[in-house]
Amino acid sequence: MVKLGNYQRSVSIIGVGCTPFMYTVDHEETNGLTEGEMYGYAALKAMEDAGVNPQDVDFYFHGCASPLNGSNYLTPNVQIANWFGMKGKGSIHHSEACCTGYLALEQAANAVASGKYDCVLTGAVEFGDSTPHPADNVETPKHPYKRDKMTMEKFLHTTAWLYDRTYTRSLMAGQELIYDDAAEWYVRTRGLTDQQMNDTLNWMCINNRRNASKNPLAIERRTYESLAEEAGMPLDEYMDSPYNPRMGEYLRAGGLELKCDGAAAAIVCATEKIPEIAKHLKHQPIEILGIGSAACEATTPHFEVRATQQAVKEAYELTGLSGDDLDLFFANDFIITSHLVSAEIAGYLPEGEGWKYICEGRTAWDGDKPINTNGGRTSFGHAHAASGLADVYEACKQMWNECGEREVKKIPKTTMLRGYGGAQNVAAVIIRTMDEKGAN
Repeated sequence: MVKLGNYQRSVSIIGVGCTPFMYTVDHEETNGLTEGEMYGYAALKAMEDAGVNPQDVDFYFHGCASPLNGSNYLTPNVQIANWFGMKGKGSIHHSEACCTGYLALEQAANAVASGKYDCVLTGAVEFGDSTPHPADNVETPKHPYKRDKMTMEKFLHTTAWLYDRTYTRSLMAGQELIYDDAAEWYVRTRGLTDQQMNDTLNWMCINNRRNASKNPLAIERRTYESLAEEAGMPLDEYMDSPYNPRMGEYLRAGGLELKCDGAAAAIVCATEKIPEIAKHLKHQPIEILGIGSAACEATTPHFEVRATQQAVKEAYELTGLSGDDLDLFFANDFIITSHLVSAEIAGYLPEGEGWKYICEGRTAWDGDKPINTNGGRTSFGHAHAASGLADVYEACKQMWNECGEREVKKIPKTTMLRGYGGAQNVAAVIIRTMDEKGAN
């Protein structure tokens, strides 16, 4: 077990930006958008939110989960700086699959906490629903901006890139995508019936969609209640029908990500430097208290569970906090079981009882234990690298009481974001709003 050291100085999020999550090639007004335009939009929105200009920002991080498949560039960070006024400044590109956006925050926090930089931009962009044209193979010269739809067949082929294909079979590791591992683990360790697990999975989908229905940036805003009404069915019958088919023993189609395109960004600043750098900051800084991380590849049984346990333990030991201190929780739930399992491991929901909270609607945006208030990966959408920073965007907006009619009942002070992705990187991020005196 790794014992984390404290940051050398306090680091805070002072601004966030996010594009709508979308299917760019499906709409005339967005077809032809480039990575620079997408990342640049999120970056400039984050700067505007922080009250800073590009000249105030020392360095930037660029995240993309699958640059080989989705990008036109081997060095995507270098190609985009003109879009947000940072040409000539230093930058780094990084890729940790679907955990990229969460570890993007760690990269930024470490860079500022070390004292090397006072203010940095961290952003991520992904075309999860399209690939550069022609989409035949990575070697073919590509059109500068035209893109082709990413078929599910092609997408599933690329998931093999997440795993060690040389030794996977001999080491008895799992399949490329293990849809039901977390659900099977939960049923076995918590003593649920198959029907109870089915109902819980359905209610996670319903709650995520209710959250997204209020969010103008979400890709899918039609509630399951409205879809059931259109089909002439009661809600529970609709959720168990061919409209929501099983994908395995437990998981149904509604519990899988909606892969799409998007970008998100955050401005991270040394807390002591905020009065000097962000003179027009309109909200309280949100301090990054600590980030635990772990990586367990597919030879580790129940690798999501194991890695989440380790990352959460690191974060709690560093900060001295526990699940009782959390007001809001996010989980990268591209397989929706993630947000049940990780919320219990984090102590945000009581062990063995979290499924009841979900089925009672208590984890929806207007419940007492809100999870994924933006709609999560199954309704807000999953633009792979950008999803983590989109969650950071939502968390900060909720903590700043800037979500309007979908603001949670109690303005959150402390939030955990559990990142997950890439067979599997896991991060446990804890952030807290500072009070007006600069304390948390």
